[in-house]
Amino acid sequence: MTEPAQVTWTEGGQSYSASWRSEWGAPPPKRVVIAGDSMTADAAHRMACEGTALLWRGDFQNARQLLNAMARRADRHPPKAGASPTESFHFHRQTQSRRARILGMLLVTLEDDYAIRLRRAPDLRQACAEAYGRATARALVSLRELLGVIGAHEWRKNGIDVPALGDRIHPHYGVFSPIRSEYVELVADASLPACTLAFDVGTGTGVLAAVLARRGVPRIIATDQDLRALACARENIERLDLSSQVEILPADLFPEGKAHLVVCNPPWVPARPTSPLEQAIYDPESRMLYGFLNGLAAHLEPGGEGWLLLSDLAEHLALRSRDELLAAFEQAGLVVVGKTDIRPRHPRASEQADPLRAARAAELTSLWRLKSR
Repeated sequence: MTEPAQVTWTEGGQSYSASWRSEWGAPPPKRVVIAGDSMTADAAHRMACEGTALLWRGDFQNARQLLNAMARRADRHPPKAGASPTESFHFHRQTQSRRARILGMLLVTLEDDYAIRLRRAPDLRQACAEAYGRATARALVSLRELLGVIGAHEWRKNGIDVPALGDRIHPHYGVFSPIRSEYVELVADASLPACTLAFDVGTGTGVLAAVLARRGVPRIIATDQDLRALACARENIERLDLSSQVEILPADLFPEGKAHLVVCNPPWVPARPTSPLEQAIYDPESRMLYGFLNGLAAHLEPGGEGWLLLSDLAEHLALRSRDELLAAFEQAGLVVVGKTDIRPRHPRASEQADPLRAARAAELTSLWRLKSR
């Protein structure tokens, strides 16, 4: 493992340094100045836009308010009038990347035990340990990322109700959370083929493997290549008392062997993620989707089914056509034997301020039932 990057700054006439921590893949800032409660939002926004990071020394809750004020200024970029869906998508991604870069310039210090020595700062040592692992050294982190760590800790602690499972799933930091429950409902309601073994490819939190187990599939092998996802899935399966049915294995896509049912919910938008945490949504050139399709026939028992869970948002954004998807099925030696659709119910599907609202309003999530030719 490489040594973490160092950030240096001057404070009170002395030079200091600390490790740089960014799970979002942001580069370490080159210029750092000390900021406190007298800093105005306009000044903070201007300096952040110029590439200057602000190391906070004031009240923690004031820092949160300043971040919100900076966000309002960063959001003053309306979408282009008359833009095509694809242009709107790329403009949206550019503005979101710029927004993340600006808001990521407000920094706080994590001590070598993850303590934050600011007025009214919460005790985030447990949340940081869950997200980052064991503390080793003093580090600087963006407040925006740290708030994400807080949110992830609450999700992990309280869990998310999954009606189709009749229970709760506890996501870990950096693992895609099943808050969009439509795809889970599709798996819970679809007619199961005769099945003694199923594969859940790219299991994430383990929610689909758990649903299949609760539906009576006697053995499920769930795979993922992300260490956080593997730990999260194992913890959820143990919590749900399904370890006798579900085995969690590290793998890039498929485990060895064949199954009567192979399920996969790949990232649905063929675009480059701007951070490691976006990899569950954005998949450059549809690598996982096409990898699953091209390997599916070789991992199906005779008469077995592959269940592809996929949003058609990419089609409404003109990032991938339906013809391309159907051609990929054929090229992989697969035939469609059934398809079930469901409309999304997440808040963004009806959010008027969303620049992609037209595409989201038309979106369907589908369970494609595929068999080998």
